[in-house]
Amino acid sequence: MNPSRRQLIGALLATSALAAGTPGRASKRKPPNIVLIVLDDTGYSDFGCFGSEIKTPNIDALAADGQRFNHFESKAICTATRAALLTGRNNHSLGLADLPSGKFQPPGTGKDAGDLAPNVQLLPEALRARGYATLAIGKWHLATEFQDGGPGNNASWPRQRGFDYYYGFVSGWADQLRPDLVENNAKIGKPSAPDYHFSVDITDRAIAKLAESKAAAPDKPRFLYLAYGATHAPIQVPKPYIDAYAGQYEKGWDAIRADRFARQKAMAIVPPGTVLPPPNAGDDAWAPLDPVKKRVYARFMEAYAGFLTHTDEQIGRLIAALKASGDYENTLFVLLSDNGASAEHGQTGSIGQLYPPVHLDAAELATHMQDIGTAQIGMQRPWGMASNTPFRRYKSWPNAGGVRTPLIVAWPGYLPNKGAIRRQRIDAVDIAPTLVELAGARFDAVVDGKAMIPVAGASFRTALFSASAPDPRPVQFFELRGNRAVRAGKWRAVAIHKLGTPFEQDHWALFDTDADFAEAEDLSGRNPNKVSELKAIWQREARRYGALPLSEGPDYVRKLDRYRDAFLGD
Repeated sequence: MNPSRRQLIGALLATSALAAGTPGRASKRKPPNIVLIVLDDTGYSDFGCFGSEIKTPNIDALAADGQRFNHFESKAICTATRAALLTGRNNHSLGLADLPSGKFQPPGTGKDAGDLAPNVQLLPEALRARGYATLAIGKWHLATEFQDGGPGNNASWPRQRGFDYYYGFVSGWADQLRPDLVENNAKIGKPSAPDYHFSVDITDRAIAKLAESKAAAPDKPRFLYLAYGATHAPIQVPKPYIDAYAGQYEKGWDAIRADRFARQKAMAIVPPGTVLPPPNAGDDAWAPLDPVKKRVYARFMEAYAGFLTHTDEQIGRLIAALKASGDYENTLFVLLSDNGASAEHGQTGSIGQLYPPVHLDAAELATHMQDIGTAQIGMQRPWGMASNTPFRRYKSWPNAGGVRTPLIVAWPGYLPNKGAIRRQRIDAVDIAPTLVELAGARFDAVVDGKAMIPVAGASFRTALFSASAPDPRPVQFFELRGNRAVRAGKWRAVAIHKLGTPFEQDHWALFDTDADFAEAEDLSGRNPNKVSELKAIWQREARRYGALPLSEGPDYVRKLDRYRDAFLGD
């Protein structure tokens, strides 16, 4: 049976099974509207429903009306995750082993092309072929910096990859108060309103465009891809949101991490026997810091918390609009973060310049306290450790702190077991196949006579209806800048590459993720045969999906040497 026919039969069977699981609704069920919300650099424990003290009532309410997946894995960095998320393919197969090509990363070939492959059908294309209206609003970050949106130079922009409408910024990050905006294929410049904020703007735009689409074609299902800039640096939000957290972070990152871990265990996001790994090597402990550092660094975290609460408020406005329009119950929501919280701005954090960061001592930072909220700031690295509780490390690392993020799936009128925690192992490549299946659509093996890159992910639809459903796939590999990981069943092996050394010398740590949810204990010394087995699986999968030969990433990443502290005794 050819792939497209097999996928079509699978979609039809899924639709039948879904109808059978919702008695009395089968004859009435229409394809769901789909809202895919992506946050940026938000850590595993940052939502209230994943253990945080940060107020996220709207996200928490969505989780209560749906399900939380506690073992979702990203690709540890923005572009790679978004590519997998919107295609169902591993990012190496798409030419996006790292960030899109630009002034710091010249175009390459194969996995290092730095541009989205032309021979892949994206999720919006698959949905649009089955009758969906498709909207992309927010951050894109899947096009090279050399594309300007003009005719013949926009092949990887949203309108050319399946979206009927686009509004947002196409780069990796933007000033939240003065972003360089794009509508469809046209650059429209920076906003001038004195009270402008990107999160508010894109939420307004999403609400308006959904209403406009419904008015034009009431029976047409709609797919909204809504990608916030939050909580990626710069951390910018109106001061009342920051002031709402005044004093809450004076206890510091070590105490916040411990508090979050306790809440995670109490709410069963982590299993009862989970052990919290020690603080990351190279991170400062809070207690010995001088009072000036504590005051400044606590204010940074107040800003981060306010930024997330502000974002939650925007998500709440979108949900309220869907309820008012009568569309809420038949809207399938997926909400996640594209990778773990960031360590990109070092121990001191940064203000005024982000990439590369400008590291100021605490006394200098203290002179800029009044600018927090409007200036471009990046967080102190140990706050990233707290955000990623209970895991090790941060964004761009192969450890769980880099890849594991919160995932919420809700379909209020149809999914059972509201508020449940699902423990299946899901990867970013599995999102698009699941959405396609639930929409009664399919990915085509051939489009316009051109063979498409095969889908690598698998639907986890059964997990939405059964806590005992198996993982959608037994194996998933990971690679970024020479850092590697692979999961086979309950086992996960991780290799952090020391820059400038042979890859063959990298140590592979081994974790039993059933017994050790937080990956706290390296079992490689006790089980070398299992390590060898997983290394062979990694090699097989890397070859299959085009992740070889290994490299350390572009020159500018080597200069940052951001993985150095892994070799300080961790």
